[in-house]
Amino acid sequence: MITKLSFYLCAIVSILLLYSRAWAQLPAAPTNPGSDERYKTDILLIVAHPDDDSLAAPYLAKAIYDEHRHVSVIYGTRGDAGGNAVGNEQAASLGAVREIEGRRALASMGILDVWFLNAPDTPGQDVLHSLETWGHGASLEKVVRLVRLTRPEVILTWLPVYVAGENHDDHQAAGVLATEAFDLAGDPVSFPEQLAAPRDRTSIGNYGEGLHPWQAKKIYYFSDATHFEFLEGRGPQYKTSEVSPSKRVSYATIATNAWMSDKSQLPPNQPDLKKYLDQYLSEPVRFVLGKSLVNGSMTGDVFEGIQPGPISYVRAHGYEPTVREGISLELGGPWAYYREFWRAHKLEHLSQLLLSPETALGGPENTIWVPLLIHNDTNVTRRVTLRSVLPPGWTERPGPMIYTVAAHDAYPVQVNLVAASSQKGAWQQITWRAETDGQSIGSVTLRVHVNYNGVPQ
Repeated sequence: MITKLSFYLCAIVSILLLYSRAWAQLPAAPTNPGSDERYKTDILLIVAHPDDDSLAAPYLAKAIYDEHRHVSVIYGTRGDAGGNAVGNEQAASLGAVREIEGRRALASMGILDVWFLNAPDTPGQDVLHSLETWGHGASLEKVVRLVRLTRPEVILTWLPVYVAGENHDDHQAAGVLATEAFDLAGDPVSFPEQLAAPRDRTSIGNYGEGLHPWQAKKIYYFSDATHFEFLEGRGPQYKTSEVSPSKRVSYATIATNAWMSDKSQLPPNQPDLKKYLDQYLSEPVRFVLGKSLVNGSMTGDVFEGIQPGPISYVRAHGYEPTVREGISLELGGPWAYYREFWRAHKLEHLSQLLLSPETALGGPENTIWVPLLIHNDTNVTRRVTLRSVLPPGWTERPGPMIYTVAAHDAYPVQVNLVAASSQKGAWQQITWRAETDGQSIGSVTLRVHVNYNGVPQ
């Protein structure tokens, strides 16, 4: 005799069997595809112009051929504002030539994943000028997108420091964007549209880019400054004369062979070319460790401490206003920007690379532009006298002057210097002193390398 409890149990079992059969008949959801592994890279090089890669190329040859690393490259511009050593093409046409040259040079080393930001080539020495002409926000969005697409372990880029020789504003802009992307690509609220899941990835005109946040593990900088002592001990170095076990030639030779594709930028005659290459081949590849989010030493190998797989996002310090009191004087423009940039991105050690701020001649007629800032962090308007101490034979515009600075304001002073042509190749020092009410409020000093480097300000 079936009890009421037994009846209910049988009914429940029957219902569960029916539901299980119904669930079993439902179709399985399609597999959620992962990121496109074709573009996963070990090293992402972010530079300004075709041929900028040549400075790091000997190390890249070592990484590619003997460590089997995947390398990808981002160029900020097509180099359309340069000279042409081969043909008559200029401007946009030269940019088209240099894009192909750059792709050929990289392809000769097996680097095929190459992108251009299409920013205008902006010759000068003020990083803020390049960031302006490049469209800072739009360019940064592109770089963050490519970091998320390629998921690099390491980012290599130009040194974001104003130093004599390495003061091309496009180079510095590439370093700034690379640093910002290093700190933003892992942040899900930065350019979130890139991370939106596609509504239907197989359709036309879809919404959402389908990328994922990515935190690179290290960022290194390099420089083509006119002097290198400030780079010693700041990161790993790689001998260009070292012979590749797989290729049986030096890494410098591999890099030089690739460089020969950049014909529009090479010296047109053989003696000058040989002199240029001899100088290039004699120096090691020097890196400055910017940031590392893994274990390892400052001068250890680029991939020291790096393990496969993603790491957690690490938030940068972020901007904090500088606390000032009274009246003060400082270098403005790119120098003032970098002081805030380094603190915001936890790169304070870059401020210690140089003993004092420096620059090199870069304009016509031995001219140098220097921006100064007079800060008034008091509650009343103040009058400030500014005077300079110049090397013999130098002239200055506008010269000594009295500036009226409103309360809680800063007066931007634009100084233009003309150097003495007889001092070519020498280092000179310029000092500006400020005073108010007969009292000194401070001074700033700038070292200048009197050696025209072909980059106008």
